[in-house]
Amino acid sequence: MKSIQGRLSLGLVAVLVMVGLVLAQSTLWLFEAGLQRYLEAGLRKESENLLAALVRGSTGLQLDERRISAAYHRPFSGYYFRIDFPEGSWRSRSLWDLDMLQPSEVGLEDKQELGPEGQQLLVYRADYRRLGRDISISVAQDYTPVRQGFRHMQQIGLGLGLIALILILVLQRIIVTRSLRPLERARRQIAQLQQGQRSQLDSQVPVELEPLVAQINHLLAHTEDSLRRSRNALGNLGHALKTPLAVLVSLASSERLGDAPEVSAQMLAQLEQIHQRLTRELNRARLAGDALPGVHFDCDAELPELVATLGMVHGDGLQLHCDQACGLLLPWDREDMLELLGNLLDNACKWADSEVRLDIVECATGYRLWVDDDGPGIPETARQHVLERGSRLDEQVAGHGLGLGIVRDIVEAWGGRIALLQSPLGGLRVEIELPRRAH
Repeated sequence: MKSIQGRLSLGLVAVLVMVGLVLAQSTLWLFEAGLQRYLEAGLRKESENLLAALVRGSTGLQLDERRISAAYHRPFSGYYFRIDFPEGSWRSRSLWDLDMLQPSEVGLEDKQELGPEGQQLLVYRADYRRLGRDISISVAQDYTPVRQGFRHMQQIGLGLGLIALILILVLQRIIVTRSLRPLERARRQIAQLQQGQRSQLDSQVPVELEPLVAQINHLLAHTEDSLRRSRNALGNLGHALKTPLAVLVSLASSERLGDAPEVSAQMLAQLEQIHQRLTRELNRARLAGDALPGVHFDCDAELPELVATLGMVHGDGLQLHCDQACGLLLPWDREDMLELLGNLLDNACKWADSEVRLDIVECATGYRLWVDDDGPGIPETARQHVLERGSRLDEQVAGHGLGLGIVRDIVEAWGGRIALLQSPLGGLRVEIELPRRAH
């Protein structure tokens, strides 16, 4: 969400800056062009006044000084003129000892500079015919104050533009945040789906999101229904095969095969392999089918009942501690977690002398789990062997040797790691690392 919002903000800033610069430059250009047209009209009027000041004198064409502005008499006043005719040219006294070039074409020109201060002149040239002579009158005005005013206006406009841009960005941030709030709410709901806190997304969303939410909810419902039917079918399959397997085991061990002990032993071994393989594959299929988050494992709600059940099975003389696991909500399916912890604790209780301890801690990468007992432990050379399904080191202890194999399947399905170590209590420690699920 932050990435989308950042791209929207960056795109809007770029558009606003470009549009603002274009508008500001265009506005200043149009304003300057309009001002030049206005000044051009004034300069044209001045050239007409100078034309009217040309009179016939005793020596020929003369300029009546009384009809021209006093600004043309003051040196470097900012107002200048030049009159060109066949016999010569006249310049205003305001030019002092400098010369003003005659524009090459009739009309307005703004490229000339004059004087040590570098006055930028706006020059207007007009050609006339008076008293039988061709006369060219060039009238100029100092344009430097106008350009300085434009620069001042640019600075003010830039400051106002920056303030406006900041204000627009703040408003845009608020608008984009409010507009994307439904998407953020949908993201939180999807995270709640992953955590098992809800089963569907809220359908009260903007019109643009309704098709997406409807499709997700439909997919969730369809997947949940398919998962339920698959699990039911697997359970039915398991129950349906238990009876035939029991009958076959009974027949293999009956007196009918008493005279063929080798055949009986082979049949019993094969049937045991079928039983173990069936249990293993049913468990794998159930784990692989966990496509939707179910009710997750609340340690405070589930562990006391599990501890009480194990206490009744293994007797009151066994102490089972799980204090360090309190207050945690584990982000895995409740049934799978009960099976994992049930097998681990049941296996530890079978071998423990008097104490079993369960510890679960949350770390940066996920969760770590330890089950310790004070039993005889397992030699280091045999630890990997007992993780195989059906492997047992002591045939005198009741069980089928499937517990740690089931635990290993569950841990591998969740992308975790299991290890058998020496326990601080003196027996065996089963250590499991489970990665944190991405929300």
